[in-house]
Parts: sequence; C-alpha cells; structure tokens
Amino acid sequence: LPKALPRALTVLEARQTITATEGMEDRPWVAARDMAVLSLCYGAGLRISEALALTAGDLESEVLRVTGKGGKVRLVPMIEPVRRAIELYRELCPFKSWPEEPLFRGVRGGTHSPRLIQKRMVELRSALGLPPSATPHALRHSFATHLLGRGGDLRAIQELLGHASLSTTQIYTAVDTDRLLDSYRKAH
Repeated sequence: LPKALPRALTVLEARQTITATEGMEDRPWVAARDMAVLSLCYGAGLRISEALALTAGDLESEVLRVTGKGGKVRLVPMIEPVRRAIELYRELCPFKSWPEEPLFRGVRGGTHSPRLIQKRMVELRSALGLPPSATPHALRHSFATHLLGRGGDLRAIQELLGHASLSTTQIYTAVDTDRLLDSYRKAH
C-alpha cells in the first residue's frame, strides 16, 4: 500500500505558528515556553517528546544533545532563532532549571505535558486558519521538507531527524516532488 505523505507547512505558516504564540497567552513566560518548544520542532526537527525531555545540561554548547527513539543520542546544531527563543524562555521562567532536570516546566513547576503543546497548536490552527494537518509533528516534517527543498543532503537530514534508515527519510523527496508538480500544474 502506498504510504501517506507527510504534510508540511509553508515557511510562512511555520513562522506564523511560532511567533503567534505570544499573542495567545497572558503569562509571558508560558508564551515564551511554547514558542521555544515549537521553535525546536521546526528549527531543529525535534519531536515534541524530544524537545520536552531536554535538560539545561543538553544546552551547554552550540549543538543540542538529543535522546530520540530507542535511547539513540544524536547531535543537532542549534540555529540562532531557536537559541534566542530558549534564552527568552529561560529568562522569563519563574522556576530554576538544574542541569539534569527537564528544561520546560508546566505552570506549577512540574514537567510540561506534550498534550498542552498539541492543544496550543489547535488554538494556533484556528487563529491562523491553518489546515487540520498543522500539528507540532508537521513542524518537524516542515523542517525536513524545507531543508531538502533548499538543497540539503538526504543523509544529513537523516542524521538530524534521527532516522535509523535512509528509506524513512526518503519520503521527503516525494513531498518535494509533489510540490514541484503541483506548482507546474498551477502554472500550465
């Protein structure tokens, strides 16, 4: 059976999704937290669970040390917008973060729930008029699709996403081809 292709957001939709979190929350530190988590999904290609499992100790260098599925550790470069989003969150967060504790906290200081990020994404979809396929994981798909569309190496994208097999990553080549064919059909 043919596999369903991942649905990526456009670059503009991804940016709007991340920046719109500020206007959706009365507590600045909570808005900064959600913006940082979504920035990690799009700007570093992390899964929600990987982003929420990060500790302050994982942020000690220019690269993130990410523990993915199966306990596999990978290194992911942290681009400047993601770094700024995390720094803003850390400045505003009322809870101290120790090197071995989760970085992202809930409003009572406990571990932040992935369900709350998914709920925030539902609110953002409604506010921005995004399709139902716009989820936090769609930001990860967008990361891979946009990298590939800008000439990124498939093997490098595989490493960044933490895929064990190249065939898992190759699905993004079909997404890019579909977009190219769609543009062609609209123009001709």
